Amino acid sequence: MVRAYVLIQTDAGRAADVVEHVRHAPGIGEVAAVTGPYDVIAQIEAADVAVLGRTVLDSVQSAPGVVRTLTCPITSL
Repeated sequence: MVRAYVLIQTDAGRAADVVEHVRHAPGIGEVAAVTGPYDVIAQIEAADVAVLGRTVLDSVQSAPGVVRTLTCPITSL
């Protein structure tokens, strides 16, 4: 199992739309609007890195209003 946080930058005024779109996608856990250089953060769980990448492409980057994403895999220390 691979988990990651995806930081999402949106067009101005589109954060709420992106949250609603991403929230209902398969493989997506929590999704929240945040402040700072990114507008939305989502947690993703996937079987492996390939599925994680496909989820980011298909479910996050394809959402209307998404400008840029940064995927941060979760590691155990």
